[in-house]
Amino acid sequence: MQRFTPTLAAALCATAMSLSVSQAATPPVKIGVLTDMSGTYASMGGMGSVAAAQLAIDDCLKAECKDMKIELVSADNQNKADVGAARAREWFDRDGVTAIADLTNSAVALAVQNIAREKNKVVMFSGPATTDLTNKNCSPVGFHWMFDVYSQSIGGVKAMFDKGGKSWFFITVDYAFGHSLEKGASDMVKALGGTVKGSVPHPLNAPDFASYLLQAQSSGAQVVALANGGQDTVNAIKQAREFGIVKGGQRLASLLVFLSDLRALGLENAQGLSYVDGFYWDFDDASRAWSDRFAQAYQGKKPTMTQAGVYSSVRHYLKAVAATGSTQGDTVAAKMREIPIQDPIMHNASIRPDGRVIHDMYLYEVKTPAESRGEWDLSKLVATIPAQDAFQPLSASTCPLVKH
Repeated sequence: MQRFTPTLAAALCATAMSLSVSQAATPPVKIGVLTDMSGTYASMGGMGSVAAAQLAIDDCLKAECKDMKIELVSADNQNKADVGAARAREWFDRDGVTAIADLTNSAVALAVQNIAREKNKVVMFSGPATTDLTNKNCSPVGFHWMFDVYSQSIGGVKAMFDKGGKSWFFITVDYAFGHSLEKGASDMVKALGGTVKGSVPHPLNAPDFASYLLQAQSSGAQVVALANGGQDTVNAIKQAREFGIVKGGQRLASLLVFLSDLRALGLENAQGLSYVDGFYWDFDDASRAWSDRFAQAYQGKKPTMTQAGVYSSVRHYLKAVAATGSTQGDTVAAKMREIPIQDPIMHNASIRPDGRVIHDMYLYEVKTPAESRGEWDLSKLVATIPAQDAFQPLSASTCPLVKH
């Protein structure tokens, strides 16, 4: 039997104190999911993004984050930049939020990026598409995680161009996201040698697309491209079918469509639609297993790429916090860039100096009703777009953090 000597007692006491200090070293973590809870983007983000963030917290608490105190809060940005900015300031200044995730609106995202930079807080974007977040408006504590207008343009436009779609007309939601998406796609069309015959803006949450579709028809463009998202995309595709856009010989392209949109449309309406995605629930065994967990946590639904991106970003952030023992934005951001991204969501992923997370993207085609094997079996993989090709080259970045 070992004798309990003063020396041994001191050693045990020192060990206990060391463990206590280690466990208490990391300050409390509070993550805010700022998303669209009730508007056009609620189905691709919303409470599903909150569920994804909670899964990331649960997984980290079982691993690197054991014994850490982690809290999750959420709010509706209402797709309004002023509302999102006010909530972000309140979270940072009063409520002790250490990082914000999701931001399913480009205008909101740009506003919050500026605040997070000022407050030295990490912000992770999975819902917005504007490339300004990693160009002129980049931040050392800002990370664009899943997709952007460049990733959606390069695959979607090229696929349609290869099918003979040389002339384009855009129906565009009238704010930063839509304009950025249209510009990215238009630039790609022109780079490939095609022409843009015109465009028409529409307000967010537009119930009636009749006048816009008539202009698209009269343009004679081979491709009618939808530069919008969420419920706007669903409404536009349904009404385009009613207007006979495809039957009249034009092709219909959606530059940003989510799994939730396809399910809302149904295969009868969406079949044959080509689109680019960063995550699909049935990609491999790991994605299927994680998506099953997500479905158990959130209404039996499979995740969109936005919701999957929230999980990946929050999980990576928490790993960096655990590794540094800090919630200081610049300290955690530096570690996020240093450690590898490893999760069931991203493939061949890495973080660039401009805050752009690059990873493989995928070109999918919506199945016909006859091809589908079940409720969520909606799409088939057509091609993989390698990480280095899927996003704007770093050499073209206008981010002040990038040295050319």
